[in-house]
Amino acid sequence: MVLLPCVGRRKTDRNRKRGGMDVHDGGSNALHGPGEPGAAPAGPPAPQASSPGPAPTHGRPADTTAHGRPSAHEQSSAQEQPSAAEPPHAAEPESGTGPVSAAASGPEPPARAAYAPHAAEQAHATLAPSAPPGPRTGVAALSLRYRIVVAVALAVVGVAVCVHIGMVFLHVAPSNTVTKQHGRAIDDWIYPEFEQNWKLFAPNPLQQNIAVQVRAQIDTADGGTRTTGWYDLSAEDGRAIDGNLLPSHTQQNELRRAWDFFVATHGGDNRAMGLRGSLSETYLRRIVLLRLDREEAAGKGEAIDLVQIRSRTTNVRPPRWSDEKVSDQPVYRVLPWWSIPAESTEGDAE
Repeated sequence: MVLLPCVGRRKTDRNRKRGGMDVHDGGSNALHGPGEPGAAPAGPPAPQASSPGPAPTHGRPADTTAHGRPSAHEQSSAQEQPSAAEPPHAAEPESGTGPVSAAASGPEPPARAAYAPHAAEQAHATLAPSAPPGPRTGVAALSLRYRIVVAVALAVVGVAVCVHIGMVFLHVAPSNTVTKQHGRAIDDWIYPEFEQNWKLFAPNPLQQNIAVQVRAQIDTADGGTRTTGWYDLSAEDGRAIDGNLLPSHTQQNELRRAWDFFVATHGGDNRAMGLRGSLSETYLRRIVLLRLDREEAAGKGEAIDLVQIRSRTTNVRPPRWSDEKVSDQPVYRVLPWWSIPAESTEGDAE
């Protein structure tokens, strides 16, 4: 009984050298002799609640003291082998600070667990796909087939525009080798729709209104003849153009160009000058016959035998602020009666 304290002191010295705790410390698990302070009372040990420490392995009883705590050997083994639940970067306790309690090897602190959602949000923001592009518009929204059609149409339009500009340039340019060799092709492209007229920039632009009128001598069904009144063909074209956003080329230029052609190829006595004079006469006569047929000048069973054309020229009134004085009396140019060939009458009847 006397040797027990000495044995206890020797064990205490060894524990101090190893960095352990003294047997007299409150947290020491060393055995106490009977009668010593801290010794367990006699009798069966009282049951204790299960500690949150590691559960004993199967097949081997856990080394515990009489107080139900793990022995010093088990604590040193727990310090040397970190728990599997603890992350690798967890800081280890410094030596000499005493045994690690069971609560220290428990789950991670709340601060570290709260960091996980923040890291997950950053990873999700990094891996999140970018916003989808908006819908395509214009030509890009079409399928490949329609895009090819659009490209071909644009190419055709571009070529046509380049050809037209080239033709107009050659038409207004001075005479050169190209116009001498391909003059007919250039004229066929330009006339009559794209004719270039410089009268707008002339020193003395047109200041007269010229109206072309026609009347006819008709053979009636009873064998007699009758003469119609004057049909103002220019006034009819004017009424067709007024209020029309897209008037036809025929309404604007056909009759006017035919009369200009006749005047340019005939003298003051209305005699033709050269072959172009005869051509212009035939062209003008054909036009007035079509207009008379449109107006139904000849009734049922009747036929047009002769036609007569005249022009009525009046001066354009000057503006109010001008001192210019012009005559307001019309001037007529009356052509002789033209006979109508039989083939022309038969063609009109068909």
